[in-house]
Amino acid sequence: MNLTMLWFVLLLCGLISAQDDGTATVTENPNEIQSCSPDMCDLLVEFGAMREKLRAMETRLEDSETRLRNSENRLRNSETRLNESETRLRNSETRLRNSETRLRNSETRLNESETRLRNSENQILELRNKEGTKVIFSAVVGRGDKAIGPFNTDITLIYRRVITNIGNAYSQSTGIFTAPVAGVYYFNIFYHAGRAHASGLHLYKNSQVMVMTGHQQSDNDKPDNGGNAVFLQLQRGDQVYVRLVANAYVWGSDYDTTFNGFLVTQI
Repeated sequence: MNLTMLWFVLLLCGLISAQDDGTATVTENPNEIQSCSPDMCDLLVEFGAMREKLRAMETRLEDSETRLRNSENRLRNSETRLNESETRLRNSETRLRNSETRLRNSETRLNESETRLRNSENQILELRNKEGTKVIFSAVVGRGDKAIGPFNTDITLIYRRVITNIGNAYSQSTGIFTAPVAGVYYFNIFYHAGRAHASGLHLYKNSQVMVMTGHQQSDNDKPDNGGNAVFLQLQRGDQVYVRLVANAYVWGSDYDTTFNGFLVTQI
């Protein structure tokens, strides 16, 4: 802008010099006001107008520069705020990831706790079931006042008069006890018999003899009584029963010959 002003000044000086050389007219009266030529006056007017325009342009330029500086300041402030916002966002994202990690860890611990709780509840339920399982029975042959046997083969003795059958593990129709749960059971057998024949009872677990009781035939001794007892470890479904051996007999009253058992503990 200063170069433009200098150019106009040089142009004006050149015009004034040219007028002084041949075109300007000076009156002889020193008090008389000098006049300029029409071209010179027009040029001065134009120059004045251009100078005003130049001042206006400089003012606008200064305003523009001021606005530009203000915009740059605002831009820097915005960039600063943006950087701060991005930093806060990164911090928030980091905190969010940390929170999600803690949440996952908490969920994992919760799942583990729930699993342990379910296991504990299952164990408690199992213990309650064990404690709640009651198996007790007591039965008598119950054939009236008459002997049972002798037979020419072993037979399963059926104790028809059931005194107690908690858990319904003993069958009154077959004489067989079936274990409802795995555990240790106690059984005992007792018989009464006369002396006319031998007596013999075998207590079986499934197809295996566990214990036995009996006596040999004798014409000299009095009526005989006998018995035996055993603890058996049974699995669910195992069967326990009593067989009267061949050529032996027992008395079949409602009170003498008995078969008893109960669950000691589950395993």
